[in-house]
Amino acid sequence: MKRRINIWKNLDWTTVIVYVVLVLLGWLNIYAAVYNDEHQSIFDFTQRYGKQMMWIVAAFFLALCVTAIDSNFYPTFAYIIYACSILLLAAVLFFGKEVNGARAWFEVGPVSLQPAEFMKLACSLTLARFMSSPNFKINTTQNLLVISAILAVPAALILLQPDMGSVLVFSAFLFVLYREGLPGLVLFFVFLVAILFVLALLYAQATLLIIIASGAVIGISVANQRVGYFIIGVLSIVFVSFMAWSTGRLLNFSIPFYTQLSVGIIIPSVVFLVYSFFRRIQYLTAIILMVFGSIVFTYTVDYFFHKMLADHQQKRVNILLGKESDPLGAEYNVNQSKIAIGSGGFAGKGFLQGTQTKFNFVPEQSTDFIFCTVGEEWGFLGSITVLGLFGLLLIRLIRIAERQRSVFNRIYGYSVTSVLFLHVAINVGMTIGLLPVIGIPLPFFSYGGSSLWSFTVLLFIFLRLDSARLEKSR
Repeated sequence: MKRRINIWKNLDWTTVIVYVVLVLLGWLNIYAAVYNDEHQSIFDFTQRYGKQMMWIVAAFFLALCVTAIDSNFYPTFAYIIYACSILLLAAVLFFGKEVNGARAWFEVGPVSLQPAEFMKLACSLTLARFMSSPNFKINTTQNLLVISAILAVPAALILLQPDMGSVLVFSAFLFVLYREGLPGLVLFFVFLVAILFVLALLYAQATLLIIIASGAVIGISVANQRVGYFIIGVLSIVFVSFMAWSTGRLLNFSIPFYTQLSVGIIIPSVVFLVYSFFRRIQYLTAIILMVFGSIVFTYTVDYFFHKMLADHQQKRVNILLGKESDPLGAEYNVNQSKIAIGSGGFAGKGFLQGTQTKFNFVPEQSTDFIFCTVGEEWGFLGSITVLGLFGLLLIRLIRIAERQRSVFNRIYGYSVTSVLFLHVAINVGMTIGLLPVIGIPLPFFSYGGSSLWSFTVLLFIFLRLDSARLEKSR
C-alpha cells in the first residue's frame, strides 16, 4: 500500500493538470464544431461530443491503469509490445475497415481502432529498450541498421494502407536520436533531402542539376577558402557539358540538356575525386558523394510522388507549392479553415457563435481541422492559449526527461515529446495553410478514441517511469 501511495505522491501533477485541461478544452471545441440545436446536451451519446466524453472517461481509466502498473513492466515487455503492434499493422491490411481510401481501422462493435496510432507507443518503448542496452553506441553501423529497421518496418506497413500522415510521424524519432548522440550532419542530410524533394517538384531536371552543381562548387570553395576551386569547377562542368553536346551533334544524335549537364557534372566529379585522393582537398570527397546522391535522389522523386502518393495527396502538395489551383476541390478545406481562423479576430466570436463551423463550411472540423474552431470562436487569444498549453506541456516533458537517471526513461521521454511536437506542428501548420493536408490529429483535441487513448497511454507511461525515478532516489 505504501508503494501505491508513493506513486500518486510522486506523479508530476503539473503535467497531469495540463493534460486534463487540454482534453477538456478539446471536448468543448468538438461540441462547438458539430453543435446540433436538436441535441443540445453535451452528454448526448448519439452525437460526437457525447461519444468523445466516453472516449475521455476511457482515457482517464487507461491513465489510471498505466500509472498503477509496475514501472519495470515497460522495458521488460517493450519488444513483445512492438511485435504485437507489428502483427496488428499487418492484420489490418487484410481484415481492416477502409475509411477515406485507407484500410487502417479495426471495427469492434461501436468502436474503431487504428493500430498505427499505437505503433508510436511501441516504437518509443522499443527504441528506448534497445538504445539503453549496455555498451550501446549510436554511431556504429550495426546499431544504426537496427534502429532503421525498428522504424522502417512499421512505416512500410502503414505506407501500404496507405496513410502518409502517420508515416511522417516516424521522422519525429530523428530528434531523439540526435539527443542521444547522432551527428548533426545526419539531420542536415535529412533537411537537404527534404529541400531537394521540394525543388524536384518545383523545377525541371536541368534546372535542378544546375542548382546542385552550383551548391557543390560554392561549398568546396568556401570550405577550402579558395576562389580558384569555384572557377575550375564551373569551367569544368561547362566544358564537359559542351563536349557532350558537340558529340551529339557530330553523331547526329539528340542528347537532352539535362543529360548533357549530368555528364558535365559526373565526369569532373570523378576526376576531382581521384585528384583529392592525392592532394587531400578538404571536404571534397564528402561534397562530391553528396552530389552523386542528390542526382540519383532527384531521379526517384517523380516515381515516388506519382506512384506512392494518392491523387488527392499529390494535388494538395501541388496546391501548396503553387503549381495548381482548385478552390472548390482540394483547396476548399484549407481555404475555409483560414477563413474561419481569420474571422475570429483578436478575441473570437464567442462560444457556439462560429458561423464557419456552425454551418459546416469546414470539412473534418471536429477531427483534423479542430484548431480552426478554436481560432474562430476564441480568436487570437484562444489560439495562443491553446498553443501555450501545448508549449508548456512539451517544455515540462523535456525537463522531466532531462532529470531521469535511467537511459531508458530519458529516451522514452524524448520520444513522447518529439511525437507530440510533430503532431502539433503539422496539424496547426496544415489548418493555417503552411503545410499540405495529410490527416494528422491534434493531440488530446481531435475527435476519436484511438488518437486520444494512444496519446494518453504514451504520456502516462512516461509519468509512471518518472515517479519510479523519485522512488528509487530515496
